[in-house]
Amino acid sequence: MENDLADAIQLRSNGQAEEARHRLLALIATYPDEARVHFQAAWTHDVLGLEREAVPFYERALDLGLHGEDLAGALLGLGSTYRTLGEYQRSIACLRRGVEECPDKWAMEVFLAMALYNVGDHREAIERLLRTIADTSEDVSIRGYNRAITFYADKLDETW
Repeated sequence: MENDLADAIQLRSNGQAEEARHRLLALIATYPDEARVHFQAAWTHDVLGLEREAVPFYERALDLGLHGEDLAGALLGLGSTYRTLGEYQRSIACLRRGVEECPDKWAMEVFLAMALYNVGDHREAIERLLRTIADTSEDVSIRGYNRAITFYADKLDETW
């Protein structure tokens, strides 16, 4: 299975996502309880623009149990896919889980901010973006204002 999975991932990476999708579906038929195969199938469906079809594969992969990079990728992928489908509350719940379980994956915060924006929670969205910029940027000018950016992140409506 490992070689077949690696081959399918390589096909997707080489721009042959449709062939990868067929191989992954065949792997799922043979290994229906293999979380990584479901995750890669979901990712491949997303690459092909088949977001709605990707959702059950993401959900099944998470139900079966993923760890490390695969867990982070599945939570981010599913959260982002829910958002693009207009399922904002599901997106927010999934991405909040991702922030909690994968705190070193800063992209999770950015995608969560987008979903929060979609539901009109602009305050939390911009706060998350500001904190992410302050915590991750290597830009000298941002580093120089790190304390100020962090301080103001949750005080944007206050005046002194």
